[in-house]
Amino acid sequence: MVDQSAVGTTFTPVKARVEPGRLRYFFETLGETNPVYRDPAAVQAAGYAATPIPPTYLFCLEMMDSEKPFEFLEKLKIDLGRVLHGEQRFAYHAPVVVGDTLTFESRVTDVAQKKGGALTIIDVETRVTNQNGRHVADTVRSIVVRN
Repeated sequence: MVDQSAVGTTFTPVKARVEPGRLRYFFETLGETNPVYRDPAAVQAAGYAATPIPPTYLFCLEMMDSEKPFEFLEKLKIDLGRVLHGEQRFAYHAPVVVGDTLTFESRVTDVAQKKGGALTIIDVETRVTNQNGRHVADTVRSIVVRN
């Protein structure tokens, strides 16, 4: 069982490039029709340097470009069959657009036991910086483990 000793555990940084083809595929999958994601004139009118990403795309990008997408499970000795999706939170500090190269640096920030120890909730916070070293976003994912 994961406990407070896991707080501070870090994971291998992930580098990912925001590529237009994969982003279009993401939009198609979601059925996204907002012109700011599809029309260069709308992108420019909104003040973006290039097509922006939607908030949830950071999680997909990090997983797709990671050499070990489930490293947190291995490091914390968690059986994937016991994992439930908890919560996701995003805080954007600057736009992320097509052409950016991002670095994701993740660490465990909290471990809590719930339901008398039947569940463990693990928060993993990720700091995201772009190719210029600018801090563009923070994400938090809560992973629920059935014990």
